[in-house]
Amino acid sequence: MSPRPSLPQPTTLLSLPTVHPRPLKPILPPSSSPGPQSPLPAVPSPPRQPIPPLAASYTLSTHILPAARPRSAPHVPVPADLSPEAGERIADKAEKRRWVGRVVEWLLEVRKRYAAGEVLGEDESGEGLWNVVNRYALKDGEKRGEGGKGATLFFAHATGFPKEIWEPTIAHLVAESSASSITIDEIWAWEAVQHGDAALLNESLLNHNSLCDWRDNTRDMVNFLTYYLPPPFHPESPSNYNYPPEPYKIKGELPTHLAPVPASLAQQRLTRGFEPEGRTLIVAGHSFGGCTATLAALTHPSLFTGGLVLIDPVILPVGTYNQAIKLQLTAGAVGRRAAWKSREEAHAQFAATPFFAAWDPAVLRVYVECGLADHPEGGVRLKMSGFQEAAMFSDTTVAFEVFERLPALDERVELKWVLPGKPKKGDIGGEEMQPYRAWRRPANAGNVLIPGAGHLITQEAPKALAEEIWEFVQKKCAERERRGVGRARL
Repeated sequence: MSPRPSLPQPTTLLSLPTVHPRPLKPILPPSSSPGPQSPLPAVPSPPRQPIPPLAASYTLSTHILPAARPRSAPHVPVPADLSPEAGERIADKAEKRRWVGRVVEWLLEVRKRYAAGEVLGEDESGEGLWNVVNRYALKDGEKRGEGGKGATLFFAHATGFPKEIWEPTIAHLVAESSASSITIDEIWAWEAVQHGDAALLNESLLNHNSLCDWRDNTRDMVNFLTYYLPPPFHPESPSNYNYPPEPYKIKGELPTHLAPVPASLAQQRLTRGFEPEGRTLIVAGHSFGGCTATLAALTHPSLFTGGLVLIDPVILPVGTYNQAIKLQLTAGAVGRRAAWKSREEAHAQFAATPFFAAWDPAVLRVYVECGLADHPEGGVRLKMSGFQEAAMFSDTTVAFEVFERLPALDERVELKWVLPGKPKKGDIGGEEMQPYRAWRRPANAGNVLIPGAGHLITQEAPKALAEEIWEFVQKKCAERERRGVGRARL
C-alpha cells in the first residue's frame, strides 16, 4: 500500500470562545440500576450470516445490553400532531412539507431551550432502553493471536446507520490481516439506542421523545466497555474471572443478553484498562461515533489506551456547524422516504440517487439488508425513524465541547485521523478546518486523507479505510509486544 497524503500542522492558532463543556452524568453500575423489564426482549431481526468474506473464518452473534442509567436528557413528549405516526397519515405533498417544517421548528426550539439550561420534561431513568452489538469472533480452529499479537476491535457508527454498515470494512480488514502473525480475535460493532435493531427495541420510548443528548452514546459505550464487554475467551485457558455463563467458558458462546462482568474486573478496567486481561482494544468511530468515542476517551482514558481511529469525526470548532447546516440536516431526515414495497424497490431507488450512488456497492447492499425492517402492514421500512435522526442532527453542542477539550486528552491514547480527500460542499467543518481538527491534540497523533472520498468514508471507501485501520492495528500490537505485555494468565 502506497502512503496516502496527510495534512501538515497549521502555522496559526484558532482563537475561540469557550462553550463551557459539561461533565458526564455518572453511570449507575449494574448492581445499582433498576431491574430490567420482564420478559427480556429478543433481537428484533432474524439471525443472519455476515457477508461472505467474513463468514469463512468468523461467526456472527448479536447481543443486547441495558443502556446507561439514568439518561442525560429529560423526556420531552412529542406533540401528537408532530409525532411520526401523524406524519405517516399525511398523503398530500404540500401538507407533508408544512408538517416537516413544523417538526423541524419544534425540534430546534426544544434543543435551543435545553442548551440554554431550561428545565424541560421529566428526568429520564433510562429503564427499558437497550443497546445492541454484533460480535464477530474467530471460529474454532482459526489461529489466534499469541503473546499480545491478537487484537479486539470496537466500531462505532455515524448517525443514521446500523451496526452492520461496518461489515464491508471489516471484511477488507480481515483480508488484510490474513497473512500476518497478528490476528483480529474479536470484533464488536456498536449500535446506539436510536439506530438499527436498537431503534426497533426502543421505538415505543424514543419516537415520543423530542430530545436526545450525544453524551448518552458516550455513556452507553463506557457502560459496555466497563461492565458488559466479556473477558477474552481462550480455548486453551478458560477464564478465571467467574464470568457467566458456563457455555462461554467451554465454547466461547455468549447469551443474547450480556451479563455484567464481576465488579472487581470492571474496576480494574477503569483504572488499568484492558492490558491485564491480555487484550489490545482498538476503537474506530465514524462521524457521530468518532465524536462520542473521543468524549469517552477524555473521561475514561484507561479504556482507550489501545488507540482510537477517528473517521472524519464530528469534532468541530464552535460556529462551524451553523444553524443553516443544522436546518438542512434535520429537515432532510424528517422528510425522507421511510417505506418501500420491498427491499428490491428500496435498493433501486437508493442506487438511482447521487447520495447512495457514491457508495461502495457492498455497503449499499448491507444497508438495504440491515437498515430496513419488515413493515407490519407489508413491505419494508427504515429501522431508524426520520424523527429520531433529526433529533440527533439537532445536537451540535457535544461536537464543540469535544473540540475544546481535545488538547487535554491523555497522551497514552494515540489518535489516527482518517479524513476525506475530497470533501463535498456542506461536509462537516469544511476543508479549511481539517488541519485544525487533525492537529488539535498534536501529541501522539497522526492523520491521513482518503483520496476521492467525502465525509462518508465508511460507505464510499471501505477498502482504503480497512487498509488504514489495519496499519494502525499492526502498529499498536507491535508496540505492545515490544513492551513485553503478553496474554493474561487466566
